[in-house]
Amino acid sequence: MFQVFTDFADWLVYGLMGLQAETKAGDALHFFVEDVSKIFVLLVVMIYVIALLRASLNVERVRDFLAGKNRGVGYLLASGFGAITPFCSCSSIPVFLGFSSVGIPVGITISFLLTSPLINEVAVLLLLSLLGWKFTVLYVVIGMIVGMLGGWFLDSIRAERWLESFAAKALQDAQAARKAGAEQSTAQVQALSFKARHNFAKAEALEIFGRVWKWVIIGVGLGAALHGFVPDGWIEQHLGAGQWWSVPAAVLIGIPLYSNATGVIPVMESLLTNGLPIGTTLAFCMSTVAASFPEFILLKQVMQWRLLAILFVMLLVSFTVIGWVFNGLSFFLL
Repeated sequence: MFQVFTDFADWLVYGLMGLQAETKAGDALHFFVEDVSKIFVLLVVMIYVIALLRASLNVERVRDFLAGKNRGVGYLLASGFGAITPFCSCSSIPVFLGFSSVGIPVGITISFLLTSPLINEVAVLLLLSLLGWKFTVLYVVIGMIVGMLGGWFLDSIRAERWLESFAAKALQDAQAARKAGAEQSTAQVQALSFKARHNFAKAEALEIFGRVWKWVIIGVGLGAALHGFVPDGWIEQHLGAGQWWSVPAAVLIGIPLYSNATGVIPVMESLLTNGLPIGTTLAFCMSTVAASFPEFILLKQVMQWRLLAILFVMLLVSFTVIGWVFNGLSFFLL
């Protein structure tokens, strides 16, 4: 699906610019070009499509199902949807905005946002071949549980209070429309022509893209600048003895780095091959995928600092506990 962006980065960086893939500069620039182009396209296309659907369809039943009595099922569905969508953490931001704009609660949206970068079909297949079915199944289950518990916790503390004003307004307007009744909303939707729906979707896509494009460049640029920063063998040498503190240390080391679930699998294989405990490896890789600086730079565009800090601490604690659990169960997994 995303091969076109890899091919474009290959052509630009290795072909047109003549950089070598084996060099840190070439690798970092390729990483930057591929991710920025992918995220830009996703931003425009996904926001446009979601806005077009909003203007075309009656989404009241979906809202009621996800926002009302079936909140627990909503967490499960959002986490499951996140598990089957091949998005990195930064690419999930358009979906976050789209969910908010149709009135879906913040906790359910966060369930998707946490699960999506951790699990995808490519990562599952690679893990299956690398570590076997027991580890893979447990990884998927724990990834979804992290998403569901994170969503439940943020809903329980009314995290929507700490959205940025434009995201909070979109959420409030959509929920107010739902409470106003489905009949009026349906009549308004049916009265819109395709041209009106297109203009609405285009305006929304351009507005949101204009708000966040520079933060995409900054966030991915930071990840690219740090790409490959940790010297080969350093992590295995310093964290390979399996001490209790090695897991939180691995999580903290992974924060400045950035990768997606597929790209981190070769890193995971290398760390395991060189003797890093399985839980420590998993904690490090989850941190680089779902708690990196680039992701939080982008999330700051839709969240206030308080909510961002709560989410950050929640992720660090979750990854640390998961790492300890996997280290303790490693004898039964491999």
